[in-house]
Amino acid sequence: MCATEYHRLLGIGESAFDGLEDHLESRTYEGREYRHVPDYRRGVERGTVLLEGTVVRGFPKVPRTLVLSAGIPTAFGDGEKIVVEEKLNGYNVRVACIDGEILAFSRSGRICPFTTRMLERLIDLADLEALFATHPGAMICGEIIGPENPYTACDYPGVDSLAFRAFDWRDRETGAPLPVGERRERYERFDVPQVRSFGTYEVDETAEIRRIIDRLDREGREGIVMKSLSGTRQLKYTTSAANRGDLAYAFSLPFDYGQPFMFRRLLREAFQSVEWDESDEVARERAHDLGEAIVLSMREAIQCVDDGGTVGEGHTVRACDDAIDALFEHLRADGLQLEIESDRHENGDRIVEFRKRTPSSNDKIRNYLEGHVVEE
Repeated sequence: MCATEYHRLLGIGESAFDGLEDHLESRTYEGREYRHVPDYRRGVERGTVLLEGTVVRGFPKVPRTLVLSAGIPTAFGDGEKIVVEEKLNGYNVRVACIDGEILAFSRSGRICPFTTRMLERLIDLADLEALFATHPGAMICGEIIGPENPYTACDYPGVDSLAFRAFDWRDRETGAPLPVGERRERYERFDVPQVRSFGTYEVDETAEIRRIIDRLDREGREGIVMKSLSGTRQLKYTTSAANRGDLAYAFSLPFDYGQPFMFRRLLREAFQSVEWDESDEVARERAHDLGEAIVLSMREAIQCVDDGGTVGEGHTVRACDDAIDALFEHLRADGLQLEIESDRHENGDRIVEFRKRTPSSNDKIRNYLEGHVVEE
C-alpha cells in the first residue's frame, strides 16, 4: 500500500504522514515486513502498526488521577455513570487477525513472537477464530499476567503460569472502542476471559470507589481503571501496595530506573496520604513501609554484587521449544543480555529460568564497592 492510502487510514494529511514516516521503525516477522510508531507522533498513538495494506491502532494513553475526589469529576461529566474495572499488573497486548493469521502486538507495536505462539494456550483457538470470523476488524486489547511471564512477572491467585484478561475491544483501523456493556457481553459470548468489573457508579460515589481501592490494597493488587459507559474516556488509579512494589523493584536495580519513575510513585503516595486524611501515626507507618521498600531492596542488590553475584530481572517461562527460542531471539535482538539459569523439560513443556542483565546497576554498584568516588 502506498503512503497516500496509509495516511487516509490514519486520518491524517499527506504532509503529516510524510513527517511521521521519518519516525517509523521497520521490522520483519516471519517474512512479513511492517512498520510501527515507537512513540506518540503527529496525533498517532504509540504502537500503531502499518502492514499489508492495513492499520492496527495503538492503545491510547490512559490518564491517571492522584486525587480520586477531584480527579473523577474532572475526567467525567456531571451526573455521569462510570464502570470500575480492575487494573492488572502484566504486559499489554493487542490481538488482531491479519489476512487470516492471528497476531499479538506489544504496546510499542512489535509483533511479539512469544505471545503470538502462546495465544492458543491463553484463549481457546476455536473461540478466537469464531470471534474474528464474526468481527474481522476487531482488536482485542488485554493484559497477560502470571508468574511465568517474560516481561512483567506478578503472582495472581489461580494463575500458575500465564493468563490473559481482556480490558478493551477496539476497531483495528479506527481505534474506536465498544461501549463497556457491549464489550463485556461480546467477550462473554466468545468465552474470552476479562478483567473483573466492580460495577457501575455515579461520578460522586468516590467513597464507594475508595472502598474498592482499600480492598485491592489489602490484597496487594494493582488498582482500578474507571471508564465512561461509552468506553471513550478512561482514568486509572493505583494502590499503595502497587506503588511500594514498583519502588522495591526499581531500587533493586537502582541505576537502571530513572528518577522520574521513582518520583512519580512517591508523589502518588503523598497525595493519597493527604486525600485519605491520615493521622500522623498512619502517615508514619506509610513512610516506614516505603522506606523499607526502597532501602532494603537497594541493600539486597548491593549485597548481591558484593558477594560476587549479579543483579537483574529474573523470569521463568514455560512453553514449547519453538516459542521459547523465538522469545530469546526477540529479546536478544533488542540488545538484552540474558543469563540462562535453568533450562529443562517437564510434561512436554520447556521451562527456562533466566535473568535479564542490567549492566548499569551491576557496574556502578561494583565500582562504588571498589572505592570509586561519587561525583555530585
